Amino acid sequence: MSRGRAAGYRLLGGGLDYLLHLRPAEWPIMAAHTALGYLLATGLADWAEPTRLLPALLGLLLWVVCLNGGTLAINSAFDRDEGDVAYLRNPPPPPARLAGVSLGLMAVGQLLAFALPLRFAAVYAVCFLLSVLYSVPPVRLKAVAGADWVINMWGFGTLTPYAGWVATGLPIRPPLGLVLLAFCPLFAALYPLTQLYQLEEDSRRGDRTLAVVLGVRRSLTAALVSAAIAFGIFAAAGLRSDWSGAGAPGRWAALLVAASAWAGMLLPWWRRAEQCTPAEHQRGMYRALAAWAVTDVAVLVAWGR
Repeated sequence: MSRGRAAGYRLLGGGLDYLLHLRPAEWPIMAAHTALGYLLATGLADWAEPTRLLPALLGLLLWVVCLNGGTLAINSAFDRDEGDVAYLRNPPPPPARLAGVSLGLMAVGQLLAFALPLRFAAVYAVCFLLSVLYSVPPVRLKAVAGADWVINMWGFGTLTPYAGWVATGLPIRPPLGLVLLAFCPLFAALYPLTQLYQLEEDSRRGDRTLAVVLGVRRSLTAALVSAAIAFGIFAAAGLRSDWSGAGAPGRWAALLVAASAWAGMLLPWWRRAEQCTPAEHQRGMYRALAAWAVTDVAVLVAWGR
């Protein structure tokens, strides 16, 4: 047990197990992707305007901690993983009431979401439902290859920055609607990469996840194709944005840097697909998360006003 986790048990007792299964290590990634939608809506010059910032901060808290944290925890409650899971190494056994606490946390977030613009409450409700269908038997779409992929590419990829945007109450501008859409195939690229190091455990449990059905090589091929589609949509959004003037090369360069980050991560992995150990696949997943972060920054450079 690490010193930090030991200190947490001294402070929180068994309550730390609940907190760990909310996977707070993932919150900065989710918060950044949600905040991207907010910043695209307001522009960098006006992001601190109080009448928009304060509701957006509430929306960020509800989306990241209540909805996303609850989603990950309820997933743990029914998976009962023994090995490492995304954003949580050496997970403690799920507490007996973890599923109920997770559902309660998401439900509290839904009630509070009605204090924000209706579109935010609506997209929260959609993702709340998808989270339950994804993890909870007898439906448990996580175990249905393809369904798990679709839920995640829309939920995390597009609807997360959309939630950050609609928390402002501002309308979606057409070129930036394409930008939000591009994150759907981009998460389609990321999702199978989060499963490759868990293939053995998922197979043993009988979960026919996307990576289990496709196998390592085809999962990485699907990731490459999906990433290419995503950057094609980003490029189309750039053309529709009618970039001109001295700043245009920098905008295109930002997208090129992001595309290079994905290619530099995926192509060597694809070439060594069958030789990689589970530990190497796990490290690859974290490199993919770094490429995702680079893309969020690149999109902000390209379209932040």
